[in-house]
Amino acid sequence: MASTDFGNLVHTNPAAVLHPSSIGDIVSLLKFSNNHSSPFKIAPRGRGHSCRGQAMVANGVVIDMPSLNNPITRFYADVGGEQFWVDVLHATLDHGVAPVSWTDYLYLSVGGTLSNAGISGQAFRYGPQITNVHELDVVTGKGELITSSKKKNSELFHAVLGGLGQFGIITRARIRLEAAPKRVKWVRMLYDDFSTFTRDQEHLISLYGNYQELININHGLNYVEGSIILQQANPNNWRSSFFSSNDQLRITSLNVPNGVLYFLEVAKFYYDHDDDTNTDKELKKQLEGLNYIPEFIFTRDVSFVEFLNRVRKGELELHSKGLWEVPHPWLNIFIPKSQIEDLYHVIPNIIAKDNTDLAGPILLYPLNRNKWDDKMSAVTPEEDVFYTLGLLHSSGYDDWEALERKNEEILKYCEEHGIKIKQYLPHYTAKKEWENHFGHKKWRIFQQRKNSFDPKMILSPGQKIFNSVDQGEDRSRSM
Repeated sequence: MASTDFGNLVHTNPAAVLHPSSIGDIVSLLKFSNNHSSPFKIAPRGRGHSCRGQAMVANGVVIDMPSLNNPITRFYADVGGEQFWVDVLHATLDHGVAPVSWTDYLYLSVGGTLSNAGISGQAFRYGPQITNVHELDVVTGKGELITSSKKKNSELFHAVLGGLGQFGIITRARIRLEAAPKRVKWVRMLYDDFSTFTRDQEHLISLYGNYQELININHGLNYVEGSIILQQANPNNWRSSFFSSNDQLRITSLNVPNGVLYFLEVAKFYYDHDDDTNTDKELKKQLEGLNYIPEFIFTRDVSFVEFLNRVRKGELELHSKGLWEVPHPWLNIFIPKSQIEDLYHVIPNIIAKDNTDLAGPILLYPLNRNKWDDKMSAVTPEEDVFYTLGLLHSSGYDDWEALERKNEEILKYCEEHGIKIKQYLPHYTAKKEWENHFGHKKWRIFQQRKNSFDPKMILSPGQKIFNSVDQGEDRSRSM
């Protein structure tokens, strides 16, 4: 279990796996390694949803975080880092409340997503999951259990959120809650023009970009995402089976000049006191002026849980066919709004070339940067609006390298043409690449935080941040 992950691209054997029964077990392990004459590497593992070995460690110790299984506290979400978000959902719904920012897939650990950012269609309005945390308990690389927040031990708090597991292991997070809706109006609109598609997306998120909070949280859209369908692919995929058979036939029968379609996807939550008719009227008002293909707007009315847990059905179907635990050469990047057209026009050509069989969704949607906190370790482009592009491909064991080469070609194109992307769930192997990723100022802060909280560089070596080849050579020369 600890020698592989969701990506199925990297396989590394640890020396041991710790199944902690208490947070004290984690504290003891970190202290033991930190105080040892030859400290060993340690990697916390939640669901293991990484793609490139980030939660693995060669000849070190993997901590199986779900073994903790701490209860989720009532009335406010004091959540163990080992908990899955789906369990947080059900526990909070028992009290009529729920977190406001989610990931598309809920069977991920709280500590895992908070170590990256945690994004989905809610992030344009509520920010990523890391900006919806009030407090953390963290076991640092020194083996110290520290409570932190924006006002208490703030340097550690900001370091850990989006910190790729480099500074400590999250054992508790206090999560922001709001009143939980009961149902969701879930809408997809079809486009055949990229510029129109992105312009409408940007219009929708602009309604929320200038406000920290809306006066009434019940008003407006709660979710905005987008996706790209290439080469007349099935509009449904493992991420969600949204369309009926008749709708799928209508969509695939369209005569599209370049063979590419785009879906703008939105959701409006509503509550017990909301009248269904009024919700429809408000949703219609929100969508006024959008330029999707006439008659190609599709609406479903589903429960709040069904909407948030929409990926689960597809996952179980793939499991039953033996198609879930396969290689996943994913690429996730953030792209400045001003450069999205420059990059997009080459992506379909790169992906479609060589007639490589594609399996998996392609996500593309914008985010508001003012919903992020630059004091945290997570990195975004510097523009006020940026896009997230997710190429969520699956492959067989004998052809994943072809998709990986396409990823590398996209990254190379960005570098050669000055497109200032930032990788989300970043994967680099050289110090210079990491420095470019963070930028000079943030990289210096990141290094200082590492020296403060994990000076012996024990934690999460699978990220290859402080144990890259060229850094190993630098350390050898300094000894």
